[in-house]
Amino acid sequence: MRGAPRGRLTYMSRTPMALLSPADQERLRSLRRMKAVALGALILMAVVFVFAFWFEHRIPWLGYVRAAAEGGMVGALADWFAVTALFRHPLGVPIPHTAIIPNRKDEIGRTLGEFVETNFLSGPVVRDKLSRTALSRRLGEWAREPVHAERVAAEASTAASAVLRALSDDDVQSLIADLARRHLIAPDWAPSAGNWLERIVRADAHRGAVDLAADSIAAWLDANAQAFRGLVSRRLPAWVPRLAHRFVDETVHHEAVRFVQAVQADPRHPARLALDGYLARLAERLQHDPAMRERFEGAKAAVFDSPRVTGLAAEVWNTAKAGLLAALADSDSGLRRRAASAVADIGHRLATDPVLQGRVDGWVTDAAVFLVDRYRHDIASIITDTVERWDAAETTEKIELMVGRDLQYIRLNGTVVGALAGAAIFAVAHALIPAPIG
Repeated sequence: MRGAPRGRLTYMSRTPMALLSPADQERLRSLRRMKAVALGALILMAVVFVFAFWFEHRIPWLGYVRAAAEGGMVGALADWFAVTALFRHPLGVPIPHTAIIPNRKDEIGRTLGEFVETNFLSGPVVRDKLSRTALSRRLGEWAREPVHAERVAAEASTAASAVLRALSDDDVQSLIADLARRHLIAPDWAPSAGNWLERIVRADAHRGAVDLAADSIAAWLDANAQAFRGLVSRRLPAWVPRLAHRFVDETVHHEAVRFVQAVQADPRHPARLALDGYLARLAERLQHDPAMRERFEGAKAAVFDSPRVTGLAAEVWNTAKAGLLAALADSDSGLRRRAASAVADIGHRLATDPVLQGRVDGWVTDAAVFLVDRYRHDIASIITDTVERWDAAETTEKIELMVGRDLQYIRLNGTVVGALAGAAIFAVAHALIPAPIG
């Protein structure tokens, strides 16, 4: 690993032991043990061979032992060469077709990527696997548990809070203003407003609003009789007696009350009819009078461009953001409880409704197959690109850590098989080939 800190180096790599993960450290210890066992078996065969070779002329049956030990050494050395040639040059000698993994790292990465793309990232393979996996039912059974539902709500709240905090208030307000200008201010409201107003008047749907207005005015007149004191009388000549002033004000208030009561009682009151006529004319002008339409649009733009409205929009966003953050952070807030309840309810439906399970599984399967078919090469290229970026020595270390222990068993098995083969060949040769006449 380039640039690794200096320290105690491992037996088979340039990486300090302290920098390896706990799992890799355990793999390294196992690899060392198996290398020691395989080497010990080779040394044992060598010792046995020397002993048998030395005493064979005295003890004839030691010839079989010598042959077995000789075969075991050959098998051990041959398999050691084969295993070592995968990762490095044996004894540092650049023999052709050795150090296969570091020399062919990129090709191995491409081959592995092609293998994964062809055999795993295939639409039929993914569809077959997902069709045999009850994804929605399993998800529903997991999500309907209250603990899991609360966990989902908590994780979603954390993510939502992070998004809200990451958002710039100025950017959000600018976005809202742009959207409002594009979808609210820019379109011409007058024709649509006139059309709707015409329908409302034609269907007498405005009667309720007129009744509400009349009731509100009547209630105000009843509660605010003092507001009429001096309303008219202060405009009378100075020579009019003060008693007449009070009489005039009370008469004005009384007539206003009578007028509103008449409007309330008579659906065909002239004031109602006049209002109907005004609304009908207004609807007509909004649709067809350019001057009225221009005035309406100007008023609309003036309202939206008002600094007070802009400040109100900013205040609404800040208040909504603060409220959302507080609700998302409080595990006992209504928002969090409703979110957890919704997750549990969805989980229950997924776990118990076969029709819903079929639809959800179908959506998930179709989406997965689409993504695999469309991006299979891009996904597989992750393997190829990752391996290409690896250092050759680092790649060798990673692979040897993963499979090196099993490869050491090959050396050990080669020793045993070689010993058995050597003994068998020696026995067959003595049985079939006559001994030379001395």
